[in-house]
Amino acid sequence: MDIEDLLATDLVFADFKASSKKQVLQTLSRRWAVAKSMDERAAFEKLLDRERLGSTGVGKGVAIPHARIEGIDTITGVFARLATPVDFDAVDDVPVDLVFMLFAPEDAGADHLKALARISRLLRDTTICDRFRQTSDNAALYAMVVQPASHAA
Repeated sequence: MDIEDLLATDLVFADFKASSKKQVLQTLSRRWAVAKSMDERAAFEKLLDRERLGSTGVGKGVAIPHARIEGIDTITGVFARLATPVDFDAVDDVPVDLVFMLFAPEDAGADHLKALARISRLLRDTTICDRFRQTSDNAALYAMVVQPASHAA
C-alpha cells in the first residue's frame, strides 16, 4: 500500500492553522468528511473515541489520529503541516506539527494496520519530516509525502 493510495491532493495542507488538538481533529475531519461526502460529526466523534484510548501523538512532533468509519469502502487520509505546533498529549510531550489522519472502513482489519504501519514508517524518518516542515505549499507537500525518496535533499 502506497501513501498515494491514501491521500488526495485536496486533502494535504502545508500551512494549517489550529490552536488546539481538538481544533485540529475537528477541522481536519470536517475537511475529510466534506471531500468524501460523509458525516463530519460522526468522523470527529470516532476520532475523539480513539483519542480517549490514548493519544495518537507518537512523538517527535508527529500525530497519526485514526478511526474506523461506517459507510466508507477505502482507507483514506488527510495530511497537514501545522503552522504552529499544538499540544497533542504526545508520548514524548513534544507539541505536534505533522498530522496524518487516517479513516478506514469498519471491517478493514489488517489493511488498516498496514496503512498505519506505512504512515508510521514514513513519519519516523526525521530527514523526511524536516523536509515536510520546510514547505508551505500544498502541492509541493503532497508531492513530498507521496514520493519522499524523489524529494531527497
